Amino acid sequence: MAAAKKNAKTLETEVFISEADQYLFAQGTHYDIYKKLGAHLSVENGVKGMFFGVWAPNAASVHVIGTFNGWDENLHQMERLGPGGIHALFIPGVGVNELYKFLIRTPDGRKLYKADPFANYSEFRPGNASKTTDLSQFEWTDSAWMKAREGKDYNKEPLAIYECHIGSWMKHPNGTPDGFYNYREFADRIVEYLKEMRYTHIELMGIAEFPFDGSWGYQVTGYYA
Repeated sequence: MAAAKKNAKTLETEVFISEADQYLFAQGTHYDIYKKLGAHLSVENGVKGMFFGVWAPNAASVHVIGTFNGWDENLHQMERLGPGGIHALFIPGVGVNELYKFLIRTPDGRKLYKADPFANYSEFRPGNASKTTDLSQFEWTDSAWMKAREGKDYNKEPLAIYECHIGSWMKHPNGTPDGFYNYREFADRIVEYLKEMRYTHIELMGIAEFPFDGSWGYQVTGYYA
């Protein structure tokens, strides 16, 4: 595949899994594999679409199924890359907010419908499909805080940690079961409370994707979502 491409206005990159990626993954030392496996916006030969990658070493075949192909189980078969068990496929025209799963056919003929373990977005319960998204537009705004942190001696700083589960700490007062605050709304309210109660740090519970609210996030189903 071609190398990364740059556009005058935006950065358009071709996502692909190289032999070096496969080697490092097999060695257990590929620390950026989340940038390759999963679903990522990509450009191939000037065509925009979505690159899918999944590790399924014992699969007879793997297909990508989703809303973009009518959940067709035969249309988009992934390519097996080398002996390591990684399967990959670029699908032109696929954008964000599409539901998808991996259909794995086993050597004994079974069909397994799997959510993407490297997905960055998951369908809202009770659905359990993965969802395509784009993380490239997120910009960190904590540079000043990070810079100030360098000059502190934490052995001499006060420490009072507040452990908190975002989904149950506070909800919208409309009484609906799903009246959760989003992260921005939560941040505004929790900071005020922490200052009032003289806490110095917060430990968030269950920020990775999980299927059951009552578990407080201990039943993780997606570490990247």
